[in-house]
Amino acid sequence: MKNSIIKLKHYLLLWSTQSLSALGSSMTSYALVLWLFGKSGSALETALLSVCSYAPYVLMSIFAGALSDKWNKKRTMLICDLLAAMTTVTAFLLLKTGSLAPWHLYLINAVNGLMNTVQQPASEVAATQLIPKEYYQKTSGLRSLTNSLNSLLTPVISTILFTFGGISLVFSVDLMTFAAAFIVLLLFIPIKEPESTDKKEPLLSSVKEGLKWLRGSPTVLTLIFFLAGINLIASAYNSALPAMVLSKPQGGEGVLGTVNFFAGAAALAGSLIASLTPAPKDRVRAICLALFFSMSTENFMLAFGQSPVIWCIGAVCGWLFIPYMGANLDVILRSTIPTHMQGRVYACRNTLQFFTIPVGYLAGGALIDKVFEPYMADRADSLLISLFGSGKGSGAAFLFAILGIAGVAVCAVFTIKLKKRS
Repeated sequence: MKNSIIKLKHYLLLWSTQSLSALGSSMTSYALVLWLFGKSGSALETALLSVCSYAPYVLMSIFAGALSDKWNKKRTMLICDLLAAMTTVTAFLLLKTGSLAPWHLYLINAVNGLMNTVQQPASEVAATQLIPKEYYQKTSGLRSLTNSLNSLLTPVISTILFTFGGISLVFSVDLMTFAAAFIVLLLFIPIKEPESTDKKEPLLSSVKEGLKWLRGSPTVLTLIFFLAGINLIASAYNSALPAMVLSKPQGGEGVLGTVNFFAGAAALAGSLIASLTPAPKDRVRAICLALFFSMSTENFMLAFGQSPVIWCIGAVCGWLFIPYMGANLDVILRSTIPTHMQGRVYACRNTLQFFTIPVGYLAGGALIDKVFEPYMADRADSLLISLFGSGKGSGAAFLFAILGIAGVAVCAVFTIKLKKRS
């Protein structure tokens, strides 16, 4: 154990402080959803927060990875962190002057999304440089653990801060976590540049190389498209969850926080499973089984469940094996992609895998506001009322049923495709 800590000391320092900063950012994102939905009551307007975050990420990732392979990784991470923090300061000042409006938040989220686009491939390469190869599985579990803890703590801490100090207090905590992570990265973490990086290669050639590598790895490419389909469903789910839970009589801010808390607790347990269990013989099969369990349970429980207890059980089922899936995918990618190409390949992967997220958020919000909620409002005594309830929020519940069916179908189709490739 002591020897492992010594070998991983720089990575552990980076992981812990960046995780703290990510928690602060997640709390701000969560509080903004509460703030905006409270003002507008619109699933679409709230979903646009995430659309604006992901759109630049999807559009620019394919180029950002190639640039990341050329740029100094540590310097890239520091500059992106600093610019993202400046957007939080801008939002804080607008709030204090009473000028904060939804369009400000959309613009700020777009800038944050762009910074994350450039930083993410640099962070992946930096992590690879800091982690000895024999620790890939364990550190993948650690990253899943961090994401799970963030999911667990974000709704609890953010709701408490939002209730007692408003969104300005959430902004303040976010900035403090940023400062800690920035100082540690600047002063205490050396990151060696990959020796074989070709910094003179033209940008478009670098992009083509990343795409060429993916085309030559059909199993990895199929997995990426599989997860693109899952992300489409998951992002529509994220649009529907606050719209349903905040609107139904048995819901509210506290219930939404509780449901998200149970999702985080399940993800935390799943992270422990990923960290402590031996590596599966077939990582691709493990990914398929984990996603099938998630897609075939949570959405249906949210659709047909009429109580917070059922919603929380659904959240546990939906998130329990996601970290296990993520850890196995991370090992496949990190151990397969050559280190000097990871920036551009990860970036191409990000564009292909995550382009469905803004589409899903936008479609989910629009379908709830324009289709499902109006449709359910006209079904006074129908079978649908007995299935999904009545009043505001029943349309979002109806959408969950559609998402459950779509999720099972996506898992079935891609499991068959991946089995043929193995």
